[in-house]
Amino acid sequence: MPFAYSPPEYLENHQFFRQRNNRQHKRMIGEYSMGCKRTALPLLAVLTLFGLSACNKFSLIKDNAAAAASPAPETDTAVQVAYTPEIQETVAPDLNQETSFNAAEPQLNQPPVDLWERIRKGFRMSTPGNPRIEREIKWYAKHPEHLVRIRDRAAPYLYFIVEEVEKRGMPTEMALLPAVESAFQPFAYSPGRAAGLWQFIPSTGKSYGLKQNWWYDGRRDVVAATGAALNYLKSMSRDFNGDWELALAGYNAGAGNVRSAIRRNQKSGKPTDYWSLKLPRETLSYVPRLLAISLIIANPKAFGLDLPEIENSPVFGSVDTDSQLDLALAADMADISIKELYRFNPGFNRWATDPDGPHRLNLPLDKVEAFKVKLAELSPEKRLTWKRYKIRSGDNLGAIARKHHTTVGLLQQINKLKNSRIRAGRHLLIPVSAQSLDQYAYSVEQRNKKLQNVERKGNKVMYTVRSGDNLWTIARRYGVNHKRLAKWNGIAPGDTLRLGQKLVIWTQKSVATTASPSIPSTVPFKTRSTVHYRVRSRDSLSRIAQRFNVKVSDLKKWNKLPGRYLQPGQSIKLYVDVTEQAAL
Repeated sequence: MPFAYSPPEYLENHQFFRQRNNRQHKRMIGEYSMGCKRTALPLLAVLTLFGLSACNKFSLIKDNAAAAASPAPETDTAVQVAYTPEIQETVAPDLNQETSFNAAEPQLNQPPVDLWERIRKGFRMSTPGNPRIEREIKWYAKHPEHLVRIRDRAAPYLYFIVEEVEKRGMPTEMALLPAVESAFQPFAYSPGRAAGLWQFIPSTGKSYGLKQNWWYDGRRDVVAATGAALNYLKSMSRDFNGDWELALAGYNAGAGNVRSAIRRNQKSGKPTDYWSLKLPRETLSYVPRLLAISLIIANPKAFGLDLPEIENSPVFGSVDTDSQLDLALAADMADISIKELYRFNPGFNRWATDPDGPHRLNLPLDKVEAFKVKLAELSPEKRLTWKRYKIRSGDNLGAIARKHHTTVGLLQQINKLKNSRIRAGRHLLIPVSAQSLDQYAYSVEQRNKKLQNVERKGNKVMYTVRSGDNLWTIARRYGVNHKRLAKWNGIAPGDTLRLGQKLVIWTQKSVATTASPSIPSTVPFKTRSTVHYRVRSRDSLSRIAQRFNVKVSDLKKWNKLPGRYLQPGQSIKLYVDVTEQAAL
């Protein structure tokens, strides 16, 4: 349902909401007190019987409510309210019903049924009227479906995150931060190599104890990454004297950048709050975006948004598997699909858990106990499927590991090999997946395969990574943007490529040209130019290749050079991309 958007008066500070509703509640109780006085005689006998004096209580409340109803004096610290939503009046209780005031009190202390309500009660950040917040709200007003998708993605994880936020005494706005970071997509991956709900880059993830290897990426592990992210934010909050806006800015831009901005303002005699700092463009919208979301969550009906409830109860539980376990087998034991297993365990890269841990498996709460029983009955040798492989002439551990989707280290560990030397004719014990790899729907291989199969414009080329390759050189060779090449293959522009890795490249259709009709297919056909270069003293193939951003092997191929040696004065031909030469 689209937002009922009517600028500029469409929103109000959620703290103000709470104050206003409290005044309405007290006024309602005052009216109830007047009803008590009108029916004093019939009620007196009942109240005397129970040893109560409710009318006196309510008279006191009425006096307080009258005082609260008067306008509060304006102070320098008062929050300016830039937005005014439509607030529905609180409905007074039916006095004809036989209800007990004392009996209702325990119900008021019960936790809310809806997780959103629990989150609202923990909001503590101020939300000043600010054009940046207004701009973000306008965006969400135009894209209400975005928040609905976020709600659906957040449902499996949000209760756990709220629990962790409250344990640390943090504002519950922090539980909504993944909506800004990743839209609650655990497999989100940015061009800057940030991964997971909380978008940790590799170095920061390692600093906060998030393991990252071939089997497992802790940045995508909801449990591990949530703990790391909240500890990081808590640390930022201490660094900035409890200012959560500055802490959030530090989380996004780095504490050093925020401190530098503060020092600049101090030297200029300017305020040093978040809203006054000159920060990177992304950081300038980062905090307003979170505050905009929290304001909408605080009162979704004011925007015409139907926000379905999320039950305020745990969704998953964790089981210690003690050692490596095939994920297809684990899913079968838990009576869930492999897809659902990856949904709760997005940190796993492969078909099995990491042999060196963590050995934690998250499962739907109602499946945990039955899984524990089956796990206890499972013998160690049945945790994985094994294959006895006979070593052939020319084999090496690296090639065998790649072929069987495992690692050299694990093969050495299982087969008690002191080094990587193996002999033809001997046997290796190799762990293999229980099902075909296409059944592991959310493994790295299947996510990349699905992404590579997306139809795009142009000609599809499958490229096998060779020694010395990187994304930039491959992109230049095929005349495509290296960032697009990374996106097509679900990797970041700075990622290291593996020998033998398959990449999909979408090229434009070849265009005939008279300037270089016989240019090899590996040369860019876009913005290419033929360069005739005269060899100088001290030149070498590698130096020339580096100067023009081409490969030595291509230089030799284009000029049919038998060796690596050149003669001064010799003329050689190069095919270069002119758009890449300006940066040299």
